Amino acid sequence: MAVGSVAGALLAAKRERPQMRLLCFSTLGFGVCCGLAALAPNEYLFAAALMLTGLAALTFMTASNALIQLSTTPMMRGRVMALRMAITMGGTPLGAPIVGWLADHAGPRWAMSVGASAGVMAALIGARLLVQQRRGRLYPWPQGAHRQSKS
Repeated sequence: MAVGSVAGALLAAKRERPQMRLLCFSTLGFGVCCGLAALAPNEYLFAAALMLTGLAALTFMTASNALIQLSTTPMMRGRVMALRMAITMGGTPLGAPIVGWLADHAGPRWAMSVGASAGVMAALIGARLLVQQRRGRLYPWPQGAHRQSKS
């Protein structure tokens, strides 16, 4: 997973501005690769799947962080980033014991499957939001709020 994370960091360094599509594809990639890791018949395929999982996970983390910071007005940036961290870090004390219990009782493949299903569900939700946004039914921020005024 570390090899994939380093590759994801190198790819993130050359990205100028992340798009919402990248978030959807990275969550889908995370879900699919976690699913492949859960189903891997041997340790070599498991390691290959985890490399791709690391790439997708780091791509999502860096892209979501950059997208939030670039699309938030400077006055609200700290508050929005605090909410992001509260959601990201606040979910761990709830989800980790549940996934740990599942791994203890059903096995690690089932625990990996939880990550796979979460990634695929997040990608589906993101894709739906993208479709709604393109049809003009959803605005992620008030019109023009993401641009700084030149006064």
